[in-house]
Amino acid sequence: MQQEVVLEVKGLSKSFLGVKALDQVDLEVLKGEVHAVIGENGAGKSTMMNIILGDLPRDSGEIIVKGQVTHFKSPAEAIAAGISMIHQEISLIPSLSVAENIWLHREDQFMRSGLISNRRREKTTKELLDKLNIEIAPSALVSSLTVAQCQLVELARAISCDADIIIMDEPTSSLSEKEVEILFTIIRDLRSQGVSIIFITHKIEELLTISDRVSVYRDGRYIGTRICAETNKDDLITMIIGRKLTDQYPVYEPKIGETVLEVKNLCGNGFHDVSFSVRAGEVVGFSGLVGAGRSEIMRAIFGVDKATSGEIWLNGEQVHVDSPKTAVSYGMAMINEDRRDYGIIRTASVNDNMSIVTLSEYCNRLGIVHRGEERERVNKMIKDMSVKVADPKMLITSLSGGNQQKVVIGRWLMAEPKLLIMDEPTRGIDVGAKSEIYNLIADLALRGMAIILVSSEMPEIIGLSDRVFVVRDGRLVFECTKEEVTQELLGAHALG
Repeated sequence: MQQEVVLEVKGLSKSFLGVKALDQVDLEVLKGEVHAVIGENGAGKSTMMNIILGDLPRDSGEIIVKGQVTHFKSPAEAIAAGISMIHQEISLIPSLSVAENIWLHREDQFMRSGLISNRRREKTTKELLDKLNIEIAPSALVSSLTVAQCQLVELARAISCDADIIIMDEPTSSLSEKEVEILFTIIRDLRSQGVSIIFITHKIEELLTISDRVSVYRDGRYIGTRICAETNKDDLITMIIGRKLTDQYPVYEPKIGETVLEVKNLCGNGFHDVSFSVRAGEVVGFSGLVGAGRSEIMRAIFGVDKATSGEIWLNGEQVHVDSPKTAVSYGMAMINEDRRDYGIIRTASVNDNMSIVTLSEYCNRLGIVHRGEERERVNKMIKDMSVKVADPKMLITSLSGGNQQKVVIGRWLMAEPKLLIMDEPTRGIDVGAKSEIYNLIADLALRGMAIILVSSEMPEIIGLSDRVFVVRDGRLVFECTKEEVTQELLGAHALG
């Protein structure tokens, strides 16, 4: 029996400032299937979803929902028609509770005599979270949650709308393996109930595990659809980037120099008695489960958070790092795991985002910026980093996630640091952009930069690191060399 088509996109096109973001793309989603959507950053995936949801107007083409040609004028109309979306960038309100966020703009369900019954709202939320096996208190403020917990709350909110088509944009990007399994269990349960899932991801192994079919897009064009059981990772990579990808991780002979950073018995919020060193030209990887304390260690080293005890030594001298500004003055740089909230200035241009760390270098004694010199250095870094942008004056939010990340990395490289901390540098980045960042890491190491790499992707840690530490419960529990490391070793020590 042929499955019902619940969503169909035909010949959809969209241009921005004369640049085609979508060029007559197609998509077909069946009732009760998990349909993966994949492509490089800038392939047009988000633009297509925003048009489907009514966030953007189309230039041409048709969207057919449950047999009816439909063009929503707002996400509210899409939700009313049974389509909801979990966005990659967290859209929760930090000052509100979990329950308040889930039922935002639907408070009338809990009204009595004109007043909201908070008790009923939290009881309903608890029932929803329990059903999904999500262990988060309904009364907890979103500001107190981790990025991974926020992602699960976003999921609960989408499901609470009783949607029969749910779009999930990079839903596993900040989840631990345990949380990914919870998500996949939820997805399988939804599929068995006839709910259709559009699963947008850059993780090919995951989509092959959970999806029924996958559609590939490249440079705003539809490339094709494959049945997941009848394809493999190599074939999909070729479709995504238009060529075969060989040697995903760069092969080179490291040139290890003197010790740049030494951390001695460092303690702080979420970690205890941490000691390690990083040498010039060395990539030191930090593996472990989400929430193990990896990011907290890095934030303390860079002065974002205060360490309670211990020592930090740079180039043989003990230093007191009380702020990121101080860290930068010592030749340190850090790429944060949360690009949206801490990596970019959303209301600023590409130019201003890239030059902000080194802005004082272009100022005279009166604080007046020499814009010509600033533009010259920014344009050079844009070229060096292969950032795809029509004009550096454009808002950074107009760029794809991969290009935003290149801007963030380029910003710090303009400061010419001796130590670069990279916390989840390829989160939400497509396979082609990942390869570029991997080659950049190798190039920086060969130039003598000391690099700390924090990643939840074990193949990434293994493929790039000269030495690896495993963090569990805020402590370093294992260390090994590139020659010794395996996924089994890392997994065993991460789980304890």
